[in-house]
Amino acid sequence: MKCCVVTLGCQMNQSDSERIRSVIEKYGYQMTDSEEEADLIGIVACSVRQKAIDKVYSKISKWNKWKNDRPLITFVSGCILPADEVKFLKLFDLVFRMNELPDLPKMLQECGVTTEFSVRHPLNEIEREDERTDFWQVDPTYSSDFEAFVPIQNGCDKFCSFCAVPYTRGREVSRSSADILAEVGKLIDRGVKSITLLGQNVNSYGLDKKGEELSFAELLRRIGELGRASGKAFWVYFTSPHPRDMTRDVIEAIADYDCLAKQIHLPVQSGDEKLLRKMNRNHNVEDYMKIVDDIRELLPTATIFTDIIVGFTGETDEQLENTAQLMLDVKFNMAYIAKYSPRVGARSARWEDDITPKQKSERLARLTEVLKRTSFEHNESMIGRSFKVLVERVDPRKAGALQARTEGKLPVRIADAPEDLVGTFQTVKITSASELSLTGKLV
Repeated sequence: MKCCVVTLGCQMNQSDSERIRSVIEKYGYQMTDSEEEADLIGIVACSVRQKAIDKVYSKISKWNKWKNDRPLITFVSGCILPADEVKFLKLFDLVFRMNELPDLPKMLQECGVTTEFSVRHPLNEIEREDERTDFWQVDPTYSSDFEAFVPIQNGCDKFCSFCAVPYTRGREVSRSSADILAEVGKLIDRGVKSITLLGQNVNSYGLDKKGEELSFAELLRRIGELGRASGKAFWVYFTSPHPRDMTRDVIEAIADYDCLAKQIHLPVQSGDEKLLRKMNRNHNVEDYMKIVDDIRELLPTATIFTDIIVGFTGETDEQLENTAQLMLDVKFNMAYIAKYSPRVGARSARWEDDITPKQKSERLARLTEVLKRTSFEHNESMIGRSFKVLVERVDPRKAGALQARTEGKLPVRIADAPEDLVGTFQTVKITSASELSLTGKLV
């Protein structure tokens, strides 16, 4: 029996896929990257962006045609809006939310499709995953030997007007810190080099359980102590925080521990006060710049990444330029700039999408040029200096080269390097820089 799981969207969905894999492998499925070979095919989807949902429809249309030739079960899970869920029920054999993951084997038996799985595992022999009520307690099957994603929080209470996450993931719920620390401890023991803490609003961790749980800063310090005691080299990241909950004690914690990576992803979405209010971001430019000042003071070597939306309903040329100015002031190392698209369920979907596709493309190009300018200034300053990097993979575009990242997550191409360095830390001297990447040689 073979299973193929297609992951669309964010790192949270990748973490979900690893837990799905763990559950189905227990019942004899072998993972494959080939959809054509699979007896069970699923998608971990994301309703937050229309492009991802369009891919779901394309995939299931193809898979349902294959059912004419062989027994095949299809499923979909992940971040799914109720409206999309209703449509998927007519297309997929199984539609489930991640909190229902422990019941997946039972669903496979009851879906009405006779397969090798249903023959091998009668319903009365299927055990619910240790009677677990929490999908976080399902031990994941990690997809990498040196990189891991650890969910710490799920859902969102912020209700940004453009965002559907509160309707796909629900309200904010913090995972047990004991479970988080246990998982991180196991990863450290395994020699994992990069650990990313995941959540829709990671820095609101513990706010739903005040007095019962650690704060986010306290959680980071506990992880920092694990790293210090282990004596091992690894980097811990987190994504995504919300400026409203980013406090100075979080930045102080990062400064105090070597294993807490000096890289901050801090979504701003817009540099215009009026648009920020319309987006219901609950922070303003002054608030944001104060956080940036704290980062520059306490973490002088840190890189800063962000998310920005262009073409939001009613955005003017002047408001776009306010965002461009904020980008120049912060000097972002990376910005994930996206053209606004309405999502059913989000409040802004009721408003007229009055910025044309052409205008959105032009505005994206405008901000991309600003990003290239600020990124290149920083990258150029690295030439001639040596940095520790984590080698991630063989470079698919250049023979004999590897792809790596600095602690600040800046991409580095290493020429003339052996493949067996993948998954290891190396020291690289930067020899050249481009707008969004670096080139170096092994020291």
